[in-house]
Amino acid sequence: MAQPGPRTSAGPLREGAPGASGEGLPAGPQDPLVGRYLEHVRVEKRLAQRTVALYTLDLVKLQANAQAAGVVLTAVHNTHIRRWVVQMHGAGRSGRGIALILSGWRGFYTWLGREGLVASNPVQDVRAPKAAKPLPKALSVDEAVQLASYEAAPADSDPALEARDHCITELLYGCGLRIAELVGLDVRESLRARGWVDVPSAEAHVLGKGEKRRSVPVGTKALLALDAWLQWRGRWAAGQPDNPALFINARGGRLTPQHIRVRLRQRSFKAGLATPVHPHMLRHSFASHVLQSSGDLRAVQELLGHANITTTQVYTRLDFQHLARVYDAAHPRANLPAKKPPTPTKAT
Repeated sequence: MAQPGPRTSAGPLREGAPGASGEGLPAGPQDPLVGRYLEHVRVEKRLAQRTVALYTLDLVKLQANAQAAGVVLTAVHNTHIRRWVVQMHGAGRSGRGIALILSGWRGFYTWLGREGLVASNPVQDVRAPKAAKPLPKALSVDEAVQLASYEAAPADSDPALEARDHCITELLYGCGLRIAELVGLDVRESLRARGWVDVPSAEAHVLGKGEKRRSVPVGTKALLALDAWLQWRGRWAAGQPDNPALFINARGGRLTPQHIRVRLRQRSFKAGLATPVHPHMLRHSFASHVLQSSGDLRAVQELLGHANITTTQVYTRLDFQHLARVYDAAHPRANLPAKKPPTPTKAT
């Protein structure tokens, strides 16, 4: 049974989380087994102070639950754990928060098993309640077109940068590429290329997740933007005939994902969008807009390179939201004013 890795989120410690000195621990003696385990993760596993503090908080809660149930920690059963999960959920703790607590408990009982102190791990098959998955953020069609069509004033911009950023935007939105797939594009096909754009056939060939290759169509707007960028790229790559990268900086280096995120965010503000745009938002927009127009979920799955169609089904929820907004705005019976109740009349 694998022990969970350290938690390294950068946010503030949970309320009451103890520091390395032990300050902030709830009153009452600490179970010796808890103390031994925390010493193990601090000294032998050399986990960070913050991680040890979070584990401590989880195990203090476990100890309190066990004391309230009248059992020692080594006698805790699966039914106890499930009951405590229900109690935490009923008290309003999020599914993610419960999952983190269970992870700390699971690691503790894994260690107890290795020490020969428990026969089985009571947390092993317990899962936290599923948290609601947030919908992916997508632009409207008008917003996506506004971003892709944006042209900076020549006096206020570098034409090479504008041509490159325009091409990046068109490929992300027009092909639904992941940022890693875009960064991996080369100028031409080769045995070492992770991806390239075949202009004559209007197709982009990319290497996606799981090292799986796929081909996606490239629209006319993206091809025109690519042609414009290649003319500027030739100047930047002068003297580097063996440089394969499609998207480069002025020094000829392949662009990084972070550089593209920054440039796209800047472009979205210049284009007048209220929402800062990131590359994956354009992938979401691509999928949502294709699904709205075609209704073909399987085709969207293939275009995105999803191994499982359940991953793609999230866009049906986005599509329904779009249809609901259209209905509310356009249907004459969608938002009728409520009828006033009849005014009672006095009996005569």
